[in-house]
Amino acid sequence: MPGLRLVPPLLALVLSACVTPPDSSTPADSPVAQGHAIAARHCAQCHAIAPAGRSRHPDAIPFRRLSELYPLEGLEEALVEGLMTGHSDMPEFKLEPESANALLAYLQSIQASADPAEPHQNTP
Repeated sequence: MPGLRLVPPLLALVLSACVTPPDSSTPADSPVAQGHAIAARHCAQCHAIAPAGRSRHPDAIPFRRLSELYPLEGLEEALVEGLMTGHSDMPEFKLEPESANALLAYLQSIQASADPAEPHQNTP
């Protein structure tokens, strides 16, 4: 069916519109922008990856709150060797060192924008 070929690209467009990109002053080829793209591709289905908003999965911590639970610099090894912790149905995945560093750069960039009054859990 010809109309079905449009569904995956259309779905990708809709999903990408739901994810806030890094601020417009961030160059597209910077580690922060690359890290945002990695988070959007691998994590946004469950986690809130932007400086605001709720995670879609009730047990998935918003990325802007990760530094409250983990020292971000300690996550590099886990991302490269295979991240197996998180919410109960989180898939295991591994990143190349360059991708892990980019994701960490993005995570670090959004930690400062977290509202200290916001609860760290995914609650209203």
